[in-house]
Amino acid sequence: MWSSSAQPQPGRRAAIAAVVAVAALAGCGFQLRSSQTFAFQTLAVTPERNGLVAADLIRYFGKSIVPMVPVRGSEPPQVVVDILQEVRDKNVVGINASGQVREFQLRLRLQFRMRLPDGRELIGPTEIFQQRDISFNESVVLAKEAEEVLLFRDMQNDILQQLLRRLAAVKSLDAP
Repeated sequence: MWSSSAQPQPGRRAAIAAVVAVAALAGCGFQLRSSQTFAFQTLAVTPERNGLVAADLIRYFGKSIVPMVPVRGSEPPQVVVDILQEVRDKNVVGINASGQVREFQLRLRLQFRMRLPDGRELIGPTEIFQQRDISFNESVVLAKEAEEVLLFRDMQNDILQQLLRRLAAVKSLDAP
């Protein structure tokens, strides 16, 4: 007969498994993504008209956003992020034998640059691109329109995250 001390208890097995998993993840270089650290404290965003990614960027930085032309007694921005272009496209990529649309491709393209207020570039004109495919069925048009809105929002969030990572990659405000 086995004594209770000879067999690992279920709670102890789980704890041992958790420790082994954490050690394995730490050993392979896995690290949770931490919050971004930026080389600047204040910035200005010059958005393209009606740019949703620019609006998200402004919302992300909140109080760090200052106007391009500072009001009396305030400091100018340390950097300027110019949103040069934001384009949303919807293209037909699949039709059936009777010529009805069966699939669309949604595209979102953002072009930006990061510069100092005096015009020296820290990041030259750069493009970030996302695309998603969406099937289409004319019997569920409203559901497909809602799915399209969600996919564009998802692409917009992905582009914002990529943009933030690129801004965080600038470690010094000295132009190259």
